[in-house]
Amino acid sequence: MAKTKQKELPVILITNDDGVSAPGIKALTEAVLGLGKIIVVAPDKPQSGMGHAITIGHPLRLSKVNGIEGVETYSCSGTPVDCVKLAVDKVLHRKPDICISGINHGANHSINVIYSGTMSAALEASIEAIPSVGFSLLDYSLEADFTAAKIYARQVVEFVLKNKNLEKHLCLNVNVPAIDAKLIKGIKVCKQAYAKYEEKFDERKDPHGRRYYWLTGEFMNFDKNKDTDDWALKHNYVSVVPVQFDLTHYELKKKLEKTWKI
Repeated sequence: MAKTKQKELPVILITNDDGVSAPGIKALTEAVLGLGKIIVVAPDKPQSGMGHAITIGHPLRLSKVNGIEGVETYSCSGTPVDCVKLAVDKVLHRKPDICISGINHGANHSINVIYSGTMSAALEASIEAIPSVGFSLLDYSLEADFTAAKIYARQVVEFVLKNKNLEKHLCLNVNVPAIDAKLIKGIKVCKQAYAKYEEKFDERKDPHGRRYYWLTGEFMNFDKNKDTDDWALKHNYVSVVPVQFDLTHYELKKKLEKTWKI
């Protein structure tokens, strides 16, 4: 009798922007243990706010490091996007079944998605038609409690692995409120809130009397609707926003086509 062919485990690529040794990436790896073959490729140092930056003027280094027992882990000298590119080409030699990024220390809802290295890594995977998810916890502390985030991260990854064909370039931005898991009301699929930072640069002087500047600012939400990620998080829901890399403003495109006569 012929042997039944064993089903291959899905390959799960994990990265982040807080660095390979950050507690958040350890929490995310623990959250998905048993769901597939896990490979971690992450920056060798924090890369928060790097957005979709790539390294083009310097060589990239890739080193195998100790991580969670049984999980192949690599440290990369580049950006989060570099990590995804190198992982696919030089580590996996194939596309993973899913790419997950995080768990970020701090919020990546609303306008934060534009600047986020966490979400840019996920979007890079999405560009290559790899289903992807970025996870963030609304707590910037390295001592943050990731218990609730781990619970919902596993749920989301299980869902995506079962529904990979929903969209060729599927990418989700998931944010988790920093509260006890028992207080979270569930998951809410949302849109990105219209918000921005009212920024200013705090001018200071170094010991030599030379000026330097420190970026500060206040988060301002101009979107009071109840279908946004900001609303969901403030009301103790995990927010899930489907995002895309196509930045075309389609409504404006239609107007321009009608009014712009060249």
